[in-house]
Amino acid sequence: EGMPQTLSSTSMFTQCGFSPHLHTSKEDEQGGLIFQDGNLTSASLDALIQHLIPTTDYYPEKAYIFTFLLSSRLFIEPHELLSRVCHKCIEQQRLDDPVLDKARIRKFGPKILQLLTEWTETFPYDFQEERMIGHLKDMIHRIAPCDEAYWKKMNQLLQTLNQKLATLSHGQEGIVKISAAVSDKLVAFKSKPPSIQREILSVCSDPYTLAQQLTHVELERLSHIGPEEFVQAFVHKDPLDGTKTCFSEQKKTSNLEAYVKWFNRLCYLVATEICMPAKKKQRAQVIEFFIDVARECFNIGNFNSLMAIISGMNMSPVSRLKKTWSKVKTAKFFILEHQMDPTGNFYNYRTALRGAAHRSLTAHSNREKIVIPFFSLLIKDIYFLNEGCANRLPNGHVNFEKFLELAKQVGEFITWKQVECPFEQDPNIIHYLHTAPIFTEDGLYLASYESESPENQTEKDRWKSLRSTILGKT
Repeated sequence: EGMPQTLSSTSMFTQCGFSPHLHTSKEDEQGGLIFQDGNLTSASLDALIQHLIPTTDYYPEKAYIFTFLLSSRLFIEPHELLSRVCHKCIEQQRLDDPVLDKARIRKFGPKILQLLTEWTETFPYDFQEERMIGHLKDMIHRIAPCDEAYWKKMNQLLQTLNQKLATLSHGQEGIVKISAAVSDKLVAFKSKPPSIQREILSVCSDPYTLAQQLTHVELERLSHIGPEEFVQAFVHKDPLDGTKTCFSEQKKTSNLEAYVKWFNRLCYLVATEICMPAKKKQRAQVIEFFIDVARECFNIGNFNSLMAIISGMNMSPVSRLKKTWSKVKTAKFFILEHQMDPTGNFYNYRTALRGAAHRSLTAHSNREKIVIPFFSLLIKDIYFLNEGCANRLPNGHVNFEKFLELAKQVGEFITWKQVECPFEQDPNIIHYLHTAPIFTEDGLYLASYESESPENQTEKDRWKSLRSTILGKT
């Protein structure tokens, strides 16, 4: 959507790091887990669940916990997974015994609490389900008699979780309200009375400020996307469970979809602002303004807004305005276009992104930490990774090597989305970005033809039909 380019899938797999024929080293098996060069590559689902469960003297690695919790939902629903984890803990630690082994449970308690804390912090949306909270409380009730501190720990955990879920649902409601307001305003061409016709330059004339406000919107929207949405977007039927997909309910990807809609809105807003002014000189001024905004976005590390602005300028109704473009100093625009050029699977952009990611790692200020990836491409990368490698191996084992790669890509994104926006917010500009009326595609073409007359018969015919459908003129 809103994406003029297509990606070549072949170039993805050279970066994937899956080259099956390179592995000559021996496989080791421990408790049903297959390791290669010390890395876990595959296992049965049961063995992976067992590997997640802490004991008195074992705790899983952080990277394993994230990878498994992220990918397990392709095979088993979170509430079912938590239920199995709790049952196994009860069995292994003999939590059903009439007399509990307190010394043993004091060794185990902090570890299971730590696992539950990591789960609630990283995948809070999983706990919107009553059943999840039920398993959580049951577990604590069983170990709490051995140590008073466990009650306190559980209350803290639930409080933090509730706050997080409240913030997230509040943010989601805000986004829903904005989207509804916008859909009523997909205006036809120049139907607004002149008195309320505002344009971007009257709201914000400084490119630097607008780039900062766009970054605000991006980070705010990114903060709502749960890591699991990337996996849930690609839930298919699990071949070992022919009856149903793992998520029988509606796919939980609403924040991800809302974010893609925001990208499309920004493309159309840019195109609308350029096509709206009646005078060529004003149109050229708006183009130059957006080129400067895009350049500031690039400097900030906000690649998503940058790409939306470039896509908006490349829409046909805008790019056909030859007379307008002849008044624009285009050198700066070509530099930006070159950065986002799709050839070589977006080689230039990927290089710039790596640079920004590196800067982010060594940053001393939030300002230098900002990395907002070009989102449609991130989703496509994850899509190709998902399509290119099977979830299960022929022997029914889970292809864990694939999920480590997936977790690497999603994990990096999770780090970036947690950056606090360092810029001061300007509610006026942000309101305009979300609510300014935008033209439909037809509206854009009509505005474009009204500004610079059609050049050939096809354009003339289209102009004529748009005038009659939109303006009711013949």
